[in-house]
Amino acid sequence: MNTQAKPITATRMAARTAVILFIFVAIFTALLSGAYLWTRPSIEAAAADEKMKLIDEVLPRSLYDNALLKDFIRLPPTPALGLDESSAIYRARRGGKIEALVLETVAPDGYAGKIRLLVALGADGTLIGVRAIAHRETPGLGDYIEPKKDRNKDRPWITQFNGLNPAATEEREWKVRKDGGRFDSVAGATVTPRAVIKAVRKAALYVEENREQLFASR
Repeated sequence: MNTQAKPITATRMAARTAVILFIFVAIFTALLSGAYLWTRPSIEAAAADEKMKLIDEVLPRSLYDNALLKDFIRLPPTPALGLDESSAIYRARRGGKIEALVLETVAPDGYAGKIRLLVALGADGTLIGVRAIAHRETPGLGDYIEPKKDRNKDRPWITQFNGLNPAATEEREWKVRKDGGRFDSVAGATVTPRAVIKAVRKAALYVEENREQLFASR
C-alpha cells in the first residue's frame, strides 16, 4: 500500500508545483503587460520629443505648420541612402503645400565605420540643414562633424551644406578642398568629411530622382 501511495503523492506534488508555477508566470506576465501598457504613452512621447529635437537642428519649425511626425512616407531598405533597414521621410508642409523633406542617410565609409546623418531639403532641392546623429569617428579629430564638438563655434563644419543645391552644382565641387572641391576640412582628418559630403549629395540626388513621388501632396 505504501509503495503504491508514494508515486501518487509525488505525482500530485509535481502537478501542484506545476500549477503554482503556471499561476506565478501568468500573474507576472500580466503585471509586465499592464506596466508596459501603462508606460507606453510616456515612452512614445519621450521618443517623439527626442526625434523632434534632432529635426529642429536641421529644419526650423517656422518653415512648417503640420504635425511633422505624422506626415511621412515609409521607405523600404534603400541602398541609395545607405540604409539596409526601413526608414521614414518626413514631409514638412505649410498651408498644405510640402515645403521640405527630412530624411536619414548613412555614409558607410567613415573613418571608424558608418555615419548616420539627418538631412533636410527644401522643395527646390536646396539643403536646409545636415546633422550627424550617430557615428564613431575619432574624438578630437573626426568628430568635428558634430557642431557641439567642432572648435569653430561661429561656423561649424557641418553648416557648409546649408543653402547648397547638389542637383544644381557640379559633382567636382562636392569634395574637400584638398581634393579640388569646395568644402573645408581639418588637416589630418579628411576621411570623415569625404564620407559625409558624398552621402549628403547622394541623398539630395535620391530626392531629386524621386521628386514626383516624394513631393506628391497626398
